[in-house]
Amino acid sequence: MADADLTELLPEWIAPTRTALCIVDVQNDFASPDGLLGQFGLNMRVLQPAIENIKKLVASARQSAVPVIFVGLKTTEQDDSPAWQEWMTRQGRDAKAESAICRAGTSGMDFYGLVPQEGDTVIYKTRYSAFFKTQLDELLQQKQLDTLVFCGVTTECCVESSVRDAFHLDYQAIVVSDGCAAYETALHDASLHAMAINFALLSDTQSILMHWQAK
Repeated sequence: MADADLTELLPEWIAPTRTALCIVDVQNDFASPDGLLGQFGLNMRVLQPAIENIKKLVASARQSAVPVIFVGLKTTEQDDSPAWQEWMTRQGRDAKAESAICRAGTSGMDFYGLVPQEGDTVIYKTRYSAFFKTQLDELLQQKQLDTLVFCGVTTECCVESSVRDAFHLDYQAIVVSDGCAAYETALHDASLHAMAINFALLSDTQSILMHWQAK
Protein backbone atom coordinates (compact mmCIF):
# COMPACT_ATOMS: atom_id res chain seq x y z
CA MET A 1 0.00 0.00 0.00
CA ALA A 2 1.14 3.55 -0.64
CA ASP A 3 2.21 5.62 2.35
CA ALA A 4 -0.73 7.94 1.72
CA ASP A 5 -3.10 5.14 2.73
CA LEU A 6 -1.58 4.87 6.21
CA THR A 7 -2.54 7.00 9.19
CA GLU A 8 -0.18 8.74 11.58
CA LEU A 9 -1.60 7.42 14.85
CA LEU A 10 -1.68 9.53 17.97
CA PRO A 11 -0.50 7.63 21.05
CA GLU A 12 -3.79 8.13 22.90
CA TRP A 13 -5.70 6.43 20.08
CA ILE A 14 -4.13 3.07 20.95
CA ALA A 15 -3.49 3.60 24.65
CA PRO A 16 -3.37 0.30 26.62
CA THR A 17 -6.28 1.40 28.79
CA ARG A 18 -8.67 1.46 25.84
CA THR A 19 -7.21 -0.93 23.26
CA ALA A 20 -7.05 -4.66 22.53
CA LEU A 21 -4.96 -6.48 19.94
CA CYS A 22 -7.19 -8.80 17.91
CA ILE A 23 -5.44 -11.63 16.01
CA VAL A 24 -7.71 -13.27 13.45
CA ASP A 25 -7.42 -16.86 12.21
CA VAL A 26 -3.67 -17.44 12.39
CA GLN A 27 -4.29 -21.19 12.52
CA ASN A 28 -2.71 -24.25 10.96
CA ASP A 29 -5.41 -24.81 8.35
CA PHE A 30 -5.08 -21.22 7.15
CA ALA A 31 -1.35 -20.59 7.54
CA SER A 32 0.68 -23.79 7.74
CA PRO A 33 1.95 -25.57 4.61
CA ASP A 34 0.75 -28.77 6.30
CA GLY A 35 -2.73 -27.40 6.98
CA LEU A 36 -5.80 -28.01 4.89
CA LEU A 37 -5.45 -24.98 2.62
CA GLY A 38 -1.75 -25.70 2.22
CA GLN A 39 -2.65 -29.20 1.11
CA PHE A 40 -5.09 -27.66 -1.37
CA GLY A 41 -2.10 -25.87 -2.92
CA LEU A 42 -2.41 -22.32 -1.63
CA ASN A 43 0.85 -20.44 -1.21
CA MET A 44 1.51 -20.08 2.51
CA ARG A 45 4.82 -18.30 2.01
CA VAL A 46 3.03 -15.04 1.25
CA LEU A 47 1.61 -15.03 4.80
CA GLN A 48 4.91 -15.39 6.64
CA PRO A 49 6.02 -11.71 6.73
CA ALA A 50 2.68 -10.74 8.28
CA ILE A 51 2.90 -13.56 10.81
CA GLU A 52 6.37 -12.42 11.85
CA ASN A 53 4.99 -8.92 12.39
CA ILE A 54 2.09 -10.34 14.39
CA LYS A 55 4.59 -12.01 16.71
CA LYS A 56 6.18 -8.60 17.35
CA LEU A 57 2.79 -7.03 17.97
CA VAL A 58 1.81 -9.75 20.45
CA ALA A 59 5.08 -9.44 22.37
CA SER A 60 4.75 -5.66 22.58
CA ALA A 61 1.10 -5.82 23.60
CA ARG A 62 1.87 -8.19 26.45
CA GLN A 63 4.72 -6.01 27.67
CA SER A 64 2.50 -2.93 27.49
CA ALA A 65 -0.52 -4.49 29.23
CA VAL A 66 -2.61 -4.31 26.06
CA PRO A 67 -5.16 -7.17 26.12
CA VAL A 68 -4.38 -9.84 23.53
CA ILE A 69 -7.35 -11.57 21.92
CA PHE A 70 -6.87 -14.64 19.74
CA VAL A 71 -9.81 -15.24 17.42
CA GLY A 72 -10.00 -18.57 15.66
CA LEU A 73 -12.36 -20.57 13.53
CA LYS A 74 -13.72 -23.80 15.03
CA THR A 75 -16.12 -25.80 12.91
CA THR A 76 -18.39 -28.75 13.49
CA GLU A 77 -20.87 -30.46 11.20
CA GLN A 78 -23.67 -29.16 13.41
CA ASP A 79 -22.53 -25.55 12.95
CA ASP A 80 -21.74 -25.70 9.22
CA SER A 81 -23.48 -23.01 7.21
CA PRO A 82 -25.97 -24.36 4.65
CA ALA A 83 -25.74 -21.09 2.72
CA TRP A 84 -21.93 -21.33 2.56
CA GLN A 85 -22.05 -24.94 1.44
CA GLU A 86 -24.60 -24.19 -1.29
CA TRP A 87 -22.52 -21.20 -2.43
CA MET A 88 -19.48 -23.49 -2.70
CA THR A 89 -21.44 -26.14 -4.57
CA ARG A 90 -22.76 -23.62 -7.10
CA GLN A 91 -19.15 -22.76 -7.90
CA GLY A 92 -18.39 -26.41 -8.60
CA ARG A 93 -16.24 -26.74 -5.50
CA ASP A 94 -16.17 -29.59 -2.99
CA ALA A 95 -18.19 -28.12 -0.13
CA LYS A 96 -17.79 -31.21 2.04
CA ALA A 97 -14.00 -31.21 1.80
CA GLU A 98 -13.63 -27.47 2.37
CA SER A 99 -16.10 -27.51 5.27
CA ALA A 100 -13.54 -29.57 7.18
CA ILE A 101 -11.30 -26.55 7.71
CA CYS A 102 -10.43 -25.92 11.38
CA ARG A 103 -12.52 -28.86 12.55
CA ALA A 104 -12.94 -29.09 16.30
CA GLY A 105 -10.54 -31.60 17.82
CA THR A 106 -8.06 -31.50 14.92
CA SER A 107 -4.64 -29.88 14.71
CA GLY A 108 -5.96 -27.71 11.89
CA MET A 109 -7.67 -25.41 14.37
CA ASP A 110 -4.51 -24.91 16.47
CA PHE A 111 -2.92 -21.48 16.30
CA TYR A 112 0.08 -21.31 14.00
CA GLY A 113 3.39 -19.80 15.11
CA LEU A 114 1.72 -18.18 18.12
CA VAL A 115 0.61 -19.68 21.40
CA PRO A 116 -1.91 -17.97 23.69
CA GLN A 117 -0.47 -17.38 27.13
CA GLU A 118 -2.05 -16.96 30.53
CA GLY A 119 -3.88 -13.67 30.52
CA ASP A 120 -4.68 -13.77 26.81
CA THR A 121 -8.26 -14.28 25.64
CA VAL A 122 -9.21 -16.98 23.11
CA ILE A 123 -12.49 -16.73 21.22
CA TYR A 124 -13.73 -19.21 18.64
CA LYS A 125 -16.18 -18.36 15.89
CA THR A 126 -18.15 -20.34 13.32
CA ARG A 127 -18.40 -17.69 10.59
CA TYR A 128 -16.11 -15.06 9.10
CA SER A 129 -16.66 -12.30 11.65
CA ALA A 130 -15.14 -12.37 15.12
CA PHE A 131 -18.36 -10.84 16.43
CA PHE A 132 -20.95 -13.18 14.90
CA LYS A 133 -22.54 -15.22 17.71
CA THR A 134 -19.46 -14.88 19.94
CA GLN A 135 -18.89 -13.23 23.31
CA LEU A 136 -16.36 -10.71 21.92
CA ASP A 137 -18.58 -7.63 22.12
CA GLU A 138 -19.64 -8.44 25.68
CA LEU A 139 -16.02 -9.03 26.71
CA LEU A 140 -14.87 -5.71 25.28
CA GLN A 141 -17.68 -3.85 27.00
CA GLN A 142 -16.86 -5.49 30.32
CA LYS A 143 -13.25 -4.37 29.96
CA GLN A 144 -14.39 -0.89 28.82
CA LEU A 145 -12.32 -1.11 25.66
CA ASP A 146 -13.35 0.91 22.63
CA THR A 147 -10.47 0.33 20.19
CA LEU A 148 -9.33 -2.77 18.34
CA VAL A 149 -6.02 -3.17 16.54
CA PHE A 150 -6.59 -5.91 13.96
CA CYS A 151 -4.10 -8.27 12.38
CA GLY A 152 -4.33 -11.77 10.92
CA VAL A 153 -5.49 -13.69 7.85
CA THR A 154 -6.95 -13.34 5.44
CA THR A 155 -7.23 -9.61 4.90
CA GLU A 156 -10.21 -9.62 2.55
CA CYS A 157 -12.22 -12.28 4.35
CA CYS A 158 -12.22 -12.82 8.11
CA VAL A 159 -10.16 -9.75 8.96
CA GLU A 160 -12.31 -7.40 6.91
CA SER A 161 -15.55 -9.05 8.07
CA SER A 162 -14.47 -8.57 11.69
CA VAL A 163 -13.40 -4.97 11.12
CA ARG A 164 -16.73 -4.13 9.47
CA ASP A 165 -18.67 -5.54 12.41
CA ALA A 166 -16.42 -3.77 14.91
CA PHE A 167 -17.20 -0.45 13.22
CA HIS A 168 -20.93 -1.26 13.14
CA LEU A 169 -20.73 -1.84 16.90
CA ASP A 170 -19.05 1.56 17.35
CA TYR A 171 -15.50 0.38 18.04
CA GLN A 172 -12.55 2.29 16.68
CA ALA A 173 -10.94 -0.10 14.18
CA ILE A 174 -7.25 0.10 13.31
CA VAL A 175 -5.83 -2.38 10.79
CA VAL A 176 -2.12 -3.19 10.76
CA SER A 177 -1.45 -3.27 7.03
CA ASP A 178 1.72 -5.36 7.24
CA GLY A 179 0.27 -7.53 10.00
CA CYS A 180 -2.43 -8.87 7.67
CA ALA A 181 -2.09 -10.99 4.56
CA ALA A 182 -4.03 -12.70 1.82
CA TYR A 183 -3.08 -15.49 -0.56
CA GLU A 184 -3.21 -12.93 -3.40
CA THR A 185 -1.51 -9.56 -3.03
CA ALA A 186 -4.17 -7.83 -5.13
CA LEU A 187 -6.90 -8.97 -2.74
CA HIS A 188 -4.90 -7.77 0.25
CA ASP A 189 -4.34 -4.34 -1.28
CA ALA A 190 -7.93 -3.95 -2.44
CA SER A 191 -9.28 -4.90 0.97
CA LEU A 192 -7.04 -2.44 2.78
CA HIS A 193 -8.09 0.29 0.38
CA ALA A 194 -11.79 -0.47 0.88
CA MET A 195 -11.45 -0.52 4.67
CA ALA A 196 -9.50 2.75 4.70
CA ILE A 197 -12.16 4.47 2.60
CA ASN A 198 -15.11 3.26 4.63
CA PHE A 199 -14.52 2.30 8.25
CA ALA A 200 -10.94 1.75 9.45
CA LEU A 201 -7.65 3.50 10.00
CA LEU A 202 -4.58 1.83 8.52
CA SER A 203 -1.28 1.73 10.33
CA ASP A 204 1.81 -0.49 10.29
CA THR A 205 3.68 -2.65 12.75
CA GLN A 206 6.48 -0.19 13.45
CA SER A 207 4.08 2.64 14.26
CA ILE A 208 2.11 0.49 16.70
CA LEU A 209 5.30 -0.78 18.37
CA MET A 210 6.69 2.72 18.69
CA HIS A 211 3.70 3.88 20.75
CA TRP A 212 3.29 0.75 22.85
CA GLN A 213 6.98 0.46 23.64
CA ALA A 214 7.03 4.10 24.64
CA LYS A 215 4.42 3.26 27.29
